[in-house]
Amino acid sequence: MSGGLFERLRAACAVEWARYAEHSFVRGLADGTLPTAAFRRYLVQDYLFLIHFSRAKALAVYKAESVTAMRAEMAVLDLLLNTEMQLHVGYCAEWGISEAEIEQAVEAEETMAYTRYVLERGMAGDILDLDVAMAPCALGYGEIANWINAHPSRKRDGNPYESWIAMYAGAEYQAMCVEFSNRLDVLSAQRGGDARFADLAKTFGQATRLEAAFWDMGLRGA
Repeated sequence: MSGGLFERLRAACAVEWARYAEHSFVRGLADGTLPTAAFRRYLVQDYLFLIHFSRAKALAVYKAESVTAMRAEMAVLDLLLNTEMQLHVGYCAEWGISEAEIEQAVEAEETMAYTRYVLERGMAGDILDLDVAMAPCALGYGEIANWINAHPSRKRDGNPYESWIAMYAGAEYQAMCVEFSNRLDVLSAQRGGDARFADLAKTFGQATRLEAAFWDMGLRGA
């Protein structure tokens, strides 16, 4: 995907980004060797993550710069709450994880750390700060899926994580990534992103480190 601000942020945080996007959890998804217990733990925590990601999108509605932008953010929030979360429950069921089990799960410290950081940046800053804090998740999964598909150890046949990879490599999610990246560029132009780049990179780097910690959390479930 092209996008000036995202690409600049990723380059400025190259070490953090590599640790996140090429994490051993991700490599396990690519070649199918990730322990299923690790993936199951990730799935449960990812549902809890989505709850707070939805709250962040609700904050984005409030922080949006225009009625048109508010409607766009509201559409994403509606998708998260009324479609994505239910799809996630269904996907968990395919892995033998019931909705009751998800709802009763204790939120991991790593889940709390990233989601609350996103909300804090959004409350303390403006819509650009919030979207930059969300970018490692929103754009990272699309980047990771593409990295997996290009990796020499990529396994397709018999890979239990094939449907997860296909979802984030798919045209619909990739189009969303392009839209989000373009949105960052628009907000950067409107909100003095060049002058604020050092602070934005600090936010992006911290959010990326917290995303890598989320993979670490999953591995501890193995």
